Amino acid sequence: MEKIEIVKGDINDYNDAKAMLSMLDLYMQDEMGGGRPLQPDIALKNIEMLKEQTNYVFFLAKYNGEVAGVANCFVAFSTFKAKQLINIHDFAVSPHFRRKGIGRAMMDEIFEYASENDFCKVTLEVRNDNHGAQKLYKEAGFKECEPPMHFWERKV
Repeated sequence: MEKIEIVKGDINDYNDAKAMLSMLDLYMQDEMGGGRPLQPDIALKNIEMLKEQTNYVFFLAKYNGEVAGVANCFVAFSTFKAKQLINIHDFAVSPHFRRKGIGRAMMDEIFEYASENDFCKVTLEVRNDNHGAQKLYKEAGFKECEPPMHFWERKV
């Protein structure tokens, strides 16, 4: 019988950190992640820096015991609601495990975590051309912000 398990990761646990990096690497190699592998020096720096982020939380999806997905999240604060929110920064399911309900299970776990911790909302960004992810997010109850927002950046 197929079993999906979602666990809250521990960045200080070697196996959890290794699994997170493995999933991040798969995500980065995907067309939607830029198509380039995670460089070893960046992987190491990620672990070092994430250990310092008191607002970092991540979830690992396991399918029949094998790591199948990751959600890297950060806790932020809504001044409009005077409550914390959770932002999903990276969300990925291994190509080998897609269309098995893993993405939805991770979403459900993130919502449960947000509810248990009295957060006001869950936010994320999604590429305009990532229709598969948009479908999942809509099915999970996400909708475009009202009024619609644009994600902008200025590189430094």
